[in-house]
Formats: sequence, structure tokens, C-alpha cells
Amino acid sequence: MEGHAFAHHFAAHTGTAPIEASSGEVVRHRLSRAGNRRLNHALYLAAIVQIRHPTTGQAYYRRTLAGGKSRKEALRCLKRRLSDAVYRQLLADQHRPAQLQP
Repeated sequence: MEGHAFAHHFAAHTGTAPIEASSGEVVRHRLSRAGNRRLNHALYLAAIVQIRHPTTGQAYYRRTLAGGKSRKEALRCLKRRLSDAVYRQLLADQHRPAQLQP
């Protein structure tokens, strides 16, 4: 994948990389407004579907909420997790032999 040697580069491209927004002793991260907005929106929709249905994404979201994060922070974490999954699949598809690709 050209330009995305690491998962965090892909996350920055999709706008799911966290940006530190700490103040004083409170350590927080917020969503990036940069990156490809279409990819970010697609990941948002995937995250919402994961949250609404009994999936591993919903379980992760609930664990994150139970860990003390707000709903927005938990959604940001899930979007980043989905971004990493998409990146891993893109890498796997890139290394798949050409005759197996549709």
C-alpha cells in the first residue's frame, strides 16, 4: 500500500487517528477532522452498525464504556479499531496471488 507503510499512517489518512486534547491532569484524545472524509464516514457507519448489533464491535464498545470513556471516546476507539482491521485486510489482499483476486 503506497503511502501507508504502517497502520497509524492509514488511520491518519482516514481521520481516525486520535489527537491529544489534554488539559491539566485530564488526558483526553479527540477525533481528527483531517483525512479522507468519505473513508471516515464509511468507518463511522460501520461503527454504528457494530454498536447496534450483537457483534464483537458492540462488545468492545461496551467494554470501552465500562472502562470510563464517554460515548464519543468509545466510538472513536471503535472507529480506530475498524480502521486497523481494514488496513490489515488491504495488506492481505495486496499480497494475495493475482489469480485468486476477482
